Amino acid sequence: MRTFDLAPLYRATVGFDRFADLVDRALTNDVGQSTYPPYNIEKTAENGYRITIAVAGFAADELNVEVKENTLVVAARKAEDATDRTYLHRGIATRAFERRFALADHVKVTGAAHADGMLHIDLVRETPEALKPRRIEIARSSDLEAKAVEAQEAPAEA
Repeated sequence: MRTFDLAPLYRATVGFDRFADLVDRALTNDVGQSTYPPYNIEKTAENGYRITIAVAGFAADELNVEVKENTLVVAARKAEDATDRTYLHRGIATRAFERRFALADHVKVTGAAHADGMLHIDLVRETPEALKPRRIEIARSSDLEAKAVEAQEAPAEA
C-alpha cells in the first residue's frame, strides 16, 4: 500500500523530474515481482560497476543486452528445441525473461561477456569535464593593478 503523495514535489521543484519518477517507481513496485533470474550488482572501482546475471541454459546468441533512455534491458529467449526430449525432472529454468535496470546519468555500459552460465555486464560512470570541480585562481590586488596599467598602455601604443 502506497501512502506517499509526490504531487507537492513535482510542483515545487524544477529539473528533478527524473528523481521524482525514480522515487515514485520505487514506491509503486510490487513486492511480489519476479526474482528470476538472480543477479548481483557489485562495485569494481571508484566509478566502475558490474552486473552479473545467472543465465544457465542460455547461449550467448539467445541473450540481448540493450541500453535505451538510461535503462539497461537484459532479455533472453530460448530457441525452440527441435528435438523431442522427455524430461523426468526439469529443474533448469530456461524460461524467457526481461530484466530492467535504471541507470544514473553518465553511466555507460562498456561491455558484456557470457561465461560459465553467467552474463557479466560492465558499467562505468563518466563524469563530463563540465561537471567536474575546477579550481579558480584568486588574483592578488597587485596583479589586478598591473593588468589595469597594461590595459591603459596598450591602446596608446597602437
